[in-house]
Amino acid sequence: MLRLLQIEFQKLWLNRTSRILIYVSFVFPLSILVLSSLKIDIFGRTLDLSQTQIFDFPYIWHISTFFIAFFKFFFAIVVVSMIGNEYSNGTLKQNLIDGLSKKEMILSKFYFIVAYAFIVTALVFFITLFIGLANAPKSNMFLDIIFDGTEYIVAYFFKLVAFFSLCFFAGVIIKRSAFALGALFIVFITEMILLALTWNEWANEQVAVAIFKYMPFTSMWRLINQPVYRMANVNNPDSQLITDYAVHGYEIAIASGWIFISIFLSYQLLKRRDL
Repeated sequence: MLRLLQIEFQKLWLNRTSRILIYVSFVFPLSILVLSSLKIDIFGRTLDLSQTQIFDFPYIWHISTFFIAFFKFFFAIVVVSMIGNEYSNGTLKQNLIDGLSKKEMILSKFYFIVAYAFIVTALVFFITLFIGLANAPKSNMFLDIIFDGTEYIVAYFFKLVAFFSLCFFAGVIIKRSAFALGALFIVFITEMILLALTWNEWANEQVAVAIFKYMPFTSMWRLINQPVYRMANVNNPDSQLITDYAVHGYEIAIASGWIFISIFLSYQLLKRRDL
C-alpha cells in the first residue's frame, strides 16, 4: 500500500499544476478562521459572529464541517486532473510497461484519495478545535463538551472520500478533466431538479427523502445537514424548529456504498479498456 501511495504522490508532486492545486486546496479550510473573527455592520449595528455561540462547543464541529464542505468542488479539480493527466501524458500505459497491474493502478489512486481526504479532514479538525478553544467560555472547557460533536469530522471524511471517488470515476469514464467536471455538474443539477420535482410536484417530502437519500449527491449532503435551524433553536429557545441534524450510521453506510461502486466500476472500466 505504501509503495503504491508513494508512486502516486511522486507523480503528483512532479506535476507543477497538481502541486499548486494541492497547496491551494489546503488554504480553503483556513477560511473558517476569517469567519470566526468577522464583524458585520448592519444599519449602524455591529454583528459579532463570535457572540452568536456558533463558535462554541459543540456547535462549531457541525458548522465548520458543513461550510468547509462546499470547497470540496475545488478539491474535485485535484482528483479529476489526477486521472486526466494520466491519460494526456500516457503514463497509464507506461505504468503497465513498468510492471504495475491495472488493479494496482486503481488502488494507488484510491489510496491517494483516502490519504488526501484524511489530511484535509485532520486540518479541519485542528482548525475547528483551535477556534472552539479560542471562543468557548471557560465553563465549557471539559473534554466531554469539547469533543461532543466530533462525529461531524467523521462524516466530513466520508463525504470527501465519497465525492472524490465519484470524481475519479467521472475522470476514468471521460478522460478529459474539464469534460469530467462538466459531467459531474450536469449530474448534480439533474439530481437536484428531480429531487425538487419529486418533493413539490410528483409526490411529497417523505417520498422524495425515501428515494433520494440513496442518490450520490443527496446522500453526501445528508451526511452533514444544514446547521441553520439548530443555531436558530439555540439563540431562540422559544421557537423550536424541528430538524434532524444528527450523523446517522446508515447515511455513512450509503456513502460507503457509493465509494465502493465508484472504485469498483472504475476498475472494471479500466480493466476492459485498451490503454
